[in-house]
Amino acid sequence: MNKFIIILALTSLLLACNQSQRSETEQIAQESILYDLSHSYSDETVYWVTARQFELDTVFAGDTDKGYYYSAYDFTTAEHGGTHLDAPIHFAKGKQAVDEVPLEKLIGPAIKIDVSKKAWDNPDYLVSVDDLVSWESDQGTPIPEGSIVLLYTAHSRHYPDALKYLGTDQRGDDAIALLHFPGLSPEAAQWLVDNRKINAIGLDTPSIDYGQSSLFESHVILLGENIPVFENLTNLQDLPASGFEIMALPMKIEGGSGAPLRVVARVSE
Repeated sequence: MNKFIIILALTSLLLACNQSQRSETEQIAQESILYDLSHSYSDETVYWVTARQFELDTVFAGDTDKGYYYSAYDFTTAEHGGTHLDAPIHFAKGKQAVDEVPLEKLIGPAIKIDVSKKAWDNPDYLVSVDDLVSWESDQGTPIPEGSIVLLYTAHSRHYPDALKYLGTDQRGDDAIALLHFPGLSPEAAQWLVDNRKINAIGLDTPSIDYGQSSLFESHVILLGENIPVFENLTNLQDLPASGFEIMALPMKIEGGSGAPLRVVARVSE
């Protein structure tokens, strides 16, 4: 067979395969909706009461003497503020730092456990084992292995009002005792570790431990098992109970205990 004919046939085959892949990608995009679960970073971003807040300094913004527009900024921030990742090393010596968390823990199938009715008027609400078991009963399935679990308390409706979201608008060490917001009970954290193999967990409050926690037991339990935590999520009300995917990509800080996080959910229509 003529070499030219063979090359032409292979080229046609490759083009057909690429077209098929593009069509499949376009079809997936058309059949799904993306939800941004992250708060923006600004001077309103909510931080832990003892953490350095976000600052954006203008290096230059305007027209240059060469006729084009140019802007550049410097920013400073603590690791733990706004929508962010808690890496396991944050509360567990020798565990994974931000840059060591496997992508498989940050991207994949997810579920949402809705406790918003219970937490609506109770800023000290603790997500319980019963809440986890109730989700399984309602869905007719155990929490799937390898899931990213999102806890929806509806507390994000208060963001960025520090007084309502944190329980106090004061800052410094004395403000820690004034913190009030929902979290995951240590018993529920331990139940997940002992009974379900999850990849990550996140919620729409400032911390996986509730505001009045002093021992941060849920942090210790989960991060001690290399289960990363996503905090200060938003828009969880738009997600179904299951059947969606999460992509949670932090700034890749080498050796970091946490990092700013962009979280996106993909929900099939």
